[in-house]
Amino acid sequence: MSAISATGLLKPALVQIAREIDASFDALLPLAGDQRDRLVEAMRYAAIGGGKRMRPLLLAATAGLFGADRTSAIRAGTAIEAIHVYSLIHDDLPCMDDDAMRHGKPTVHKAFDEATAVLAGDALHAFAFEVLSDPAMSGDPFVRIELVRTLATASGMDGMAGGQMMDIEAEKGSFDLQTVTRLQQLKTGALLGAAVEMGAILGRLPVEGRTPLRGYARDIGLAFQIADDLLDAEGDEEAAGKALRKDAAAGKETFLSLLGAERAREQARMLVDQAIAHLSHFGPEADLLREIARFIIERDR
Repeated sequence: MSAISATGLLKPALVQIAREIDASFDALLPLAGDQRDRLVEAMRYAAIGGGKRMRPLLLAATAGLFGADRTSAIRAGTAIEAIHVYSLIHDDLPCMDDDAMRHGKPTVHKAFDEATAVLAGDALHAFAFEVLSDPAMSGDPFVRIELVRTLATASGMDGMAGGQMMDIEAEKGSFDLQTVTRLQQLKTGALLGAAVEMGAILGRLPVEGRTPLRGYARDIGLAFQIADDLLDAEGDEEAAGKALRKDAAAGKETFLSLLGAERAREQARMLVDQAIAHLSHFGPEADLLREIARFIIERDR
């Protein structure tokens, strides 16, 4: 994999979204001033100052296509990032992946303790829906409930959590390509898809008009996971900021093990081309989404 080649619109967008999401978490997660402070400190430790912020960026870029308010997009982006961060905290626990490093620093259960890590994940999950359901999110209750439902569905058994369960089961037996694809559509793709969908909701795009964006999200979700599989096998742990080579050690079937490295790369490139083709009826206003699609298979972490 090549080094990150964020150029044009993407590089400043990555810098901006990281700054905005960090500021949002900082404002929305103040210390309680009592015995809960350790919990809030753990939430802040996990949420502030790390990660690519790919989901908030997708959400904000999609919302921007339709002239949605940037403040609302950042608020919704904070919610979806809170779900992503909670999932990482729980994934890193000894009962799951048992990882010691995340984003180049000790994982939450190492920096604090296991009980605090569990609670921090639980609290970030609840926090996401507090943020979306607050009238500050939108004056329109129908927009708020559609945002809540979209993120809830993408987070639960029909989304990320269901995919994680399939991933656990993958250690017990061989999965074919169709099953691995379904696993990754849930585990990784569901939240990426939700980010695009939530941006469309903020932009007041009717459901029937979202088909091309859903196709874009589906294709980049699979490309993202193939890139992750390649990084896990071939990447640099220092650049990634986390342990690699875990899938092969666990005996899991992945896109890489089933297709081979070269075919996996070709598939990822094809998916990115397909994703960009879904945006053909948009003009230059969708260039950031196009750059995000290309970046997904060029990143080094």
